[in-house]
Amino acid sequence: MINSQDIKKGTCIRLDGKLYFCVDFLHVKPGKGNTIMRTTLKDVVKGGQIERRFNIGEKLEDVRVERRPYQFTYTEGEHYHFMNQETFDDVIIDKNLINGVDFMKEGEIVDVVSDASTDTVLFADMPTKVQLKVTYTEPGIKGDTATNTLKPATVETGAEVRVPLFINEGEVIEINTTDGSYVGRIRCENDMQFLALVVRRPYPRVIRVLSKYTVPA
Repeated sequence: MINSQDIKKGTCIRLDGKLYFCVDFLHVKPGKGNTIMRTTLKDVVKGGQIERRFNIGEKLEDVRVERRPYQFTYTEGEHYHFMNQETFDDVIIDKNLINGVDFMKEGEIVDVVSDASTDTVLFADMPTKVQLKVTYTEPGIKGDTATNTLKPATVETGAEVRVPLFINEGEVIEINTTDGSYVGRIRCENDMQFLALVVRRPYPRVIRVLSKYTVPA
């Protein structure tokens, strides 16, 4: 248990049978009466936000959460399988608990947040920004660099995003996974750098791995 005045951004509490993260807080001293805590809480599961006030000294049930990296391996219907990067254990997470799931491809590393006291998975977070290859879009207009006019494009995960007119098939773009918005075009200096972006591995590491399979001329 914690006192209401100890709430900070990121604190997780159980309230009315639900789990909430504190995203904002403010000590308020009315003209008359006692100081109160005014908080903005985010529902861990559904993502909605509520405003809640607490009296100073009010007891709240805090929940200790853990955030660990997991690698996406495969799907079974609406169930997604992930592998713990430390223990290699398999965990199954429902699609609706994965933030940014439409932009996730096999091998993606995500942060899995769980209730430390019960090991219950609360949700999984994709990286805020990812790079994906455009697999289909109408041909770009040469010389048109305007970014305020957009067209639909499909990326390699099957998700559809809105991109500027100059984007073509085969190009790699950066996407914000929180809202699916286009961030920018990724320029690759060579094929090796392009491959590093596609497989999401550091450029030098891709070169080292591929060099093992190079057949001498």
